Order: sequence, then structure tokens, then C-alpha cells
Amino acid sequence: MNSSQVLLDYAQQDFAAPLELAGMVVKPEHIDANGHMNVGFYNVIFDQALDKFFTPFDLDWNYVQRTNLSTFVLETHVCYLQEVLEGDALRFTFQLLGADAKRIHYFMNMYHAEKGYLAATSEQILVHVDLATRRSCPFPEPQRRLFENMLAGHGKLPRPPQAGKSIGMAKRG
Repeated sequence: MNSSQVLLDYAQQDFAAPLELAGMVVKPEHIDANGHMNVGFYNVIFDQALDKFFTPFDLDWNYVQRTNLSTFVLETHVCYLQEVLEGDALRFTFQLLGADAKRIHYFMNMYHAEKGYLAATSEQILVHVDLATRRSCPFPEPQRRLFENMLAGHGKLPRPPQAGKSIGMAKRG
């Protein structure tokens, strides 16, 4: 089955729930002096999870090599909620919050796969880019249709409580 057929089959889902991904583990090199996953590796592992989510979207490394088009993250906001330790299995969800011709806005949750707690969240906006010009460009039609369909389903889901938060320190009484 070619990538266009996989994408077409995938795009015909109803997207009544966030996408799910399991099988990632906190590696020894992710651990810092505090004995838990280092802050920088949260971004790395969220990016690796995004790559896995993007495979059925036909936006993975094969797509980049075949088309000379890619995606660049414009903004990211990570919330660190509970630590994860070396060897912990992780599970991720992906929820599309917005999309236009060139950009998508999405939210990922990172859970401890065995204990079930929410460890971290990552909210991101990315843009589709032509690598020859290093400028934004529209997603191809199959991906735009996929994101429209996904947004129709994911748009009915509750908005994650961390989505759209800004950073700041609350004033104390």
C-alpha cells in the first residue's frame, strides 16, 4: 500500500478521541543529576512522539526526502506535571486544536504508561515549509483534508486545561 492510500484510509477515521501512541521509554541518557528526566529531553521525546504520529499523515522523513517539504515548530509550551524516571514506559495522545492551509495547532499529553498519571503536556504550532525556499507553503491537499476531518472530530472534544496558558507568577495575597 502506498503512502497516499495509507493517508486516505487514515483520513477516513472519525477522530472521536485523541490519537494514541505507546512504546516509548525514558532512557538512561535522559536522566539528570536530580534522578529524573531532564527538562530538555521532554522536548526531545515529545518531538519523537510527533514524528511517530506524523507517519500515517505522510509527513514523516520519507515525505521530506520525497518532496523537499517539511514542518517547523513555531512555538511550544511544555507543562511539567509529574516526574518520570529511567525505564518508565510512556504513552502519548495527540489532539488537533486548529488548522489552516499552512499551520496546525496541536496538543500532546505524556502519560506514565503503567501508573497512568499525566506527566507532561506540550502545546505546539507548526508550519509547513518548502525547504528549497525556506518559506512557508500550504500543506498538500491530502494533508489539508486529513486535518479538516481530524479537526471536525477533535473540535468536539474538551479543550485540554493546559491549552492556551501563558507563563507567569500568580501574585500572593
